[in-house]
Amino acid sequence: MDSLYYLIPLALILVAAAVGVFIWSVRSGQFDDLEGPAYRILMDDDDPNIPEDARIKKKAPGPNPEKPEPKTDR
Repeated sequence: MDSLYYLIPLALILVAAAVGVFIWSVRSGQFDDLEGPAYRILMDDDDPNIPEDARIKKKAPGPNPEKPEPKTDR
């Protein structure tokens, strides 16, 4: 019974801290854009703010220069 005198205020403090963290996260904008990160992967890489060495290098279509074409004896 004596432990309830410690556990009930401790539980109330933990609930108040959780509510405080939730209110802080809402006010700081953590929940403003929930769908943006899901679509960010699909956006184009032609953004000029992306450094040149971080961009995806696109290869020209055609035969693979690393793989030699098979020779035929015709």
